[in-house]
Amino acid sequence: MTIRHLKIFIAVAETGSMSAAANRLYLTQPTVSQAIRDLEDHYHVQLFERFHKKLFITDEGRQLLNLALMTVGTFDSLERSMQHFQERTPLRIGSSLTVGTCLMSNVITDMEKAYPKIEIYSFVSNTTEIEQKLLRHELDVAVVEGIIESPELSVLPVVEDSLVLVCGKNHEFYGKNTIYASELEGRRFAIREKGSGTRKLFEQYLSAHNIHIQVAWEANCPRTIINAVIHNNALAVMSERLIKHECRQQSLKIFRYETGEWERCFKLVYRKKGTDTTQNLCRPTGSTPSSPSIENLRTVLERYRTLNLPDEIPSCIFKDD
Repeated sequence: MTIRHLKIFIAVAETGSMSAAANRLYLTQPTVSQAIRDLEDHYHVQLFERFHKKLFITDEGRQLLNLALMTVGTFDSLERSMQHFQERTPLRIGSSLTVGTCLMSNVITDMEKAYPKIEIYSFVSNTTEIEQKLLRHELDVAVVEGIIESPELSVLPVVEDSLVLVCGKNHEFYGKNTIYASELEGRRFAIREKGSGTRKLFEQYLSAHNIHIQVAWEANCPRTIINAVIHNNALAVMSERLIKHECRQQSLKIFRYETGEWERCFKLVYRKKGTDTTQNLCRPTGSTPSSPSIENLRTVLERYRTLNLPDEIPSCIFKDD
């Protein structure tokens, strides 16, 4: 027996007439009559009795009606749920902590406005963990600032960013317009946790220039690092996008690296082999995303490509010796 049989039976029981049930279901009366005979033959019971051209449901029919109503109700609920699932497009987006803090909230809002059928899950952690979740198929796509190691992932630079040296207004550097690399030696820094793309880039710089710093704060939260700079007289190297508000309020001062080596990009990362290894250049690399949802995400990210900072933020310089 099928759901169709049960729906016809329910219509006959509720209307008390084969012809009325046929009209309700837009079927012919012989089709309705045949469905009832099929049910009676299948279960070896009589479902209706006819007296004076009227139908009366039998005790067996009432039992079947109760069960049929529950069965059809469950089936209809399943259909609605699955149709809703088909209408919604799930997208699991990962983002590194810097990206998640300064960018992804606006990006997700734009995505949901532009593509109302999309259903987004967002996961924020450091670049290393995001990469592992992509490889384990726990995420569909990610936006990160760090270097992606796996050749199984394609990388597409999409948004400009730059690291800057940051100090608070109580730090001796605050009154300077130029800082030299040798002045960082032995200084107290607040830095990101291991696995962070920001930390990796800064550590590569320190190693290349043989500079030793004192790690006074280590945190996986950009806000914690900003507070350490403002309130605890630490230095930090972090994304320029994270501190626009504090710079306007003049609670922080930034020094841009003169050579441009700290310029980088936030990258769109997804599972696709044949990755280009030149990941820090802000030009298209890797393969074009095959998923429409990932392509839509790339379109939204393009709105944020340029690193536009307020004119009132002074252009102080960080130099090599």
